[in-house]
Amino acid sequence: MSEKIIDLSERKPSDEWKKYSKFGIVLVVLIGLITFISNNLFIVEQGEFKVVRQFGEVVKVIDEPGLNVKIPFIQSVSTLTKKQMVLDVDPTEINTRDKKRILVDNYAIWRIDNPQLMIANAQTIDRAEAIMMNFIYSVIRAELGQLNYDEIINDEKSSRGSFNDRVLNRVNELLLRDNYGISVTDVRMKRTDLPEENEQAVYRRMISERNSIAQDYLSQGDAEANRIRANTDREVKEIVAKANADANEIIGEGEAGAAQLYNDAFSKDIEFYNLYRTLQSYEHTIDDQTVIVLPADAPYARILMGYTQ
Repeated sequence: MSEKIIDLSERKPSDEWKKYSKFGIVLVVLIGLITFISNNLFIVEQGEFKVVRQFGEVVKVIDEPGLNVKIPFIQSVSTLTKKQMVLDVDPTEINTRDKKRILVDNYAIWRIDNPQLMIANAQTIDRAEAIMMNFIYSVIRAELGQLNYDEIINDEKSSRGSFNDRVLNRVNELLLRDNYGISVTDVRMKRTDLPEENEQAVYRRMISERNSIAQDYLSQGDAEANRIRANTDREVKEIVAKANADANEIIGEGEAGAAQLYNDAFSKDIEFYNLYRTLQSYEHTIDDQTVIVLPADAPYARILMGYTQ
């Protein structure tokens, strides 16, 4: 029986697995390192604040764009915008100086100026807006409370003038006083409405006022029309009187000129004048009813009977 010799070195595992294991470990470590670094790197973009907190306290606010790093597990990062934001103020009822209630609807444009103060005193965006809303309501109520209803809604009588500027300045004074780190850049009144129970009564009063104004205009128009008619009638009478005077003067001058011509003509031939006057007398004395009794030898009769000798 022959013995078989086994070479154990041939059964020894290959070292290839060690090489792959080391590669895998390096890969895992590299991935973990990249993940760790990426989780603790943050980018500050244009138009935003990055707020770094440590154990809940704000330790740094970064507002310059670029890449930054935080301490892992200890620090956290949140974002606040630098851009202006719109706050739509809830419609509220306000009493005017003449004791009328109106619904006022406003909006405001605001921004964060100091994130640290905003977080320290207002904590969140929602709470900051709630604070602004209270301030705006309080200031608008005080300002509109000094105006009558007609002055608020009627552009012709409006006393609002710099109303928005006054509200803006006063709200910013309150925000600055309490160090909220925010400011309002604009406040605008979108609309003013009446409470439903007062609306119809005010509409009726406004209609009555407008009718009264219209009647005043009509009365002024009638008075002006009467004045114009009176002036026109007076001017017409003056013009007619002057025209009549001028006409009479012209007629008189014409008659005088005609008389002078007649006199000149008649003075040259007396017999022609006598004949002319005789013919004129016929026009006034003879018609179809006239009966004339004349001697047969009278010149008048001879002419009528056709005797010329």
